[in-house]
Amino acid sequence: MSGARQVLVVAATRAEAAYVPDGLPVLVTGIGKTAAAFAVARALASYDDLAGLELVNIGTAGALHDHHAGLHEPGVVLNHDINADAIRALGYDPEERLRCGAGETVLATGDVFVTDPVVRARLAERADLVDMEGYAVVYAARQFGVPVRLVKHVSDNADETALDWNEMVDHSARALGAWLDASI
Repeated sequence: MSGARQVLVVAATRAEAAYVPDGLPVLVTGIGKTAAAFAVARALASYDDLAGLELVNIGTAGALHDHHAGLHEPGVVLNHDINADAIRALGYDPEERLRCGAGETVLATGDVFVTDPVVRARLAERADLVDMEGYAVVYAARQFGVPVRLVKHVSDNADETALDWNEMVDHSARALGAWLDASI
């Protein structure tokens, strides 16, 4: 049915999508910006009609400030590992900061798995949370004119505790599944 609301849940890993409610389609992209952008673009290109489609990108995130915990819906996503100033100096717009919702939470996305306190502190100057796919999902969806919501659950503090992600992801996945069950 053309124009009816459809939701496609997007997650980087099967572990993060483990508790998505039955009946919701799930796209598992793989880890990192390139894998996420490619998977989302390929999935969206397969639709005959994108009218009414909304992407909901769920996943874990590292907290860049100690007071951040639980679920967040970022309203801004930024590509943190691009040299935006150099690209601007060449006369191009790097589009490193994209609005994706009404909230003020900023999610920094990059291909760096953040465990270094120096990197965490630098990112904390511009963002609240960090992940490896959110920006790419938003960027790819924009190219197709498809709205996207980001829902991230804090799994760690983007420090050495991030290395325990495998032990913490199930807790985050349960919270994300419960949010989807209540919200979609």
